[in-house]
This record gives sequence, C-alpha cells and structure tokens, in this order.
Amino acid sequence: MPAHVVVLYNPPKDSAAFERYYAATHLPLLYANATEIGYTSAKFVKFTGGLDGSAPTLYRKAELIFPSMDALKKGTATNGFKKVAGDLANFATGGVTAFVGDETNQR
Repeated sequence: MPAHVVVLYNPPKDSAAFERYYAATHLPLLYANATEIGYTSAKFVKFTGGLDGSAPTLYRKAELIFPSMDALKKGTATNGFKKVAGDLANFATGGVTAFVGDETNQR
C-alpha cells in the first residue's frame, strides 16, 4: 500500500512572503530532488475556509505519496529530502506539523 508524508502549515506571519518563497524556491527545491527522494506524486492544498464558513485554522498542506512505507523511509533518509525539510525554517514562520502514514483505502 502507498505511504504518505503530510506536512500541515500553520498560518505564516506574512502570507504573501510565504507564497513567493514557496513558489520560487521551496517547490523548485522539492522538484529538483524528486528523483532522489522517490515519491510518486505530490499534492498541495491552500486552505480557504472551514466547511462551516469559518476561517481556516491551517494554512496549507503538502502531501508526498510513496509506493510503500519502505520507499518512504528510504526517500526521507536521502540528502535531497533533508535539503527540502531543512528549507522549511526559511519560510514557514507559523510552524509546521508533519506526519507519516499508510494508506488504508478499502474497496
């Protein structure tokens, strides 16, 4: 089963600066190291609100999907992944929470 790395971003101090850095520096860094890291797909979400219309408590979500937990463990141990993770401090001024998990889709 696929395995996931999920990064949840809290609201940054300056959302415009966050977005500029994210698009111009962080995502290109991720893409430049994609082959070494070995994820099969990535999803990026910018939250716009709660289902009830309230302001979102989280700002963004980034999700990397790997073919297996073994592939995830191998990928997150690479220098490429360490570069990407190390870059978070340069723009994620609201902090992040990261999770690892197995996909559990049932058919």
